[in-house]
Amino acid sequence: MKRWLAGVTMVLVLACGGHLWAQESVIETIQKKGVIRVGMSTFVPWAMRDKTGELIGFEIDVAEKLADDMGVKVEFVPTNWSGIIPALLTGKFDVIIGGMGITPVRNLKVNFSEPYDFTGMSLVSHRKKADGFASLADFNKKEVTIAVRIGTTAEMAAKKYLPNATFKLFENESQALQELHLGRVHGVVASAPLPRFQALKYPNKLTVPLKEDFTREPIGLAVRKGDHDALNFFNNWIRAKQSDGFLAETKHYWFETRDWAERVK
Repeated sequence: MKRWLAGVTMVLVLACGGHLWAQESVIETIQKKGVIRVGMSTFVPWAMRDKTGELIGFEIDVAEKLADDMGVKVEFVPTNWSGIIPALLTGKFDVIIGGMGITPVRNLKVNFSEPYDFTGMSLVSHRKKADGFASLADFNKKEVTIAVRIGTTAEMAAKKYLPNATFKLFENESQALQELHLGRVHGVVASAPLPRFQALKYPNKLTVPLKEDFTREPIGLAVRKGDHDALNFFNNWIRAKQSDGFLAETKHYWFETRDWAERVK
């Protein structure tokens, strides 16, 4: 009897496992609803508002092209970066397309696609407050204050490479940059090319003291765990867009030119 019960239990477990395995992929859900819901947050030039309030940027173009290739509409769901992974896990949107760096800690909670882009961390500093600073070592001091956006890989990188500095954490980069413009911090750590763009825009007040980015990180789409069909589709879509030049052309426009600058406030 015990063996029989054990056998029945095993069959039920396998059956339940099979049922879970067969749950509908988010790709099927998107196709049925005709809409892909994209979780994102504003990072210049990844995603930002233009003068009319519409979202534009590298990630916006990527998401819109993805939706177009799927034959569906796109719905953007702006979300505070510090809570974007929990929001994905609770089903508020289908995928994160927001310049999210692939890290082991994040990968414990979500699955990532193959990288569709690579970025690095840079630093923009206040000319007067950080006068003479030319290396990470110059900023790695207790009396030096660094502003950074909370919950980002910029925060991780800043604390790793500048462990002795004092930090001010903000929910968005505009707040961090405001502190820099007011001279309340020595610098802001952020993903390239934002620091360089800020220095170009305000050359009399800001500068980029480091010649090169001090990190390099892969960027991927993030989906809920267990959805292998979604990962398969997104990975193959990324390969296709790398092959046809779309990703490279889009990256060039948003990261290597300022042709879009007059479109934003």
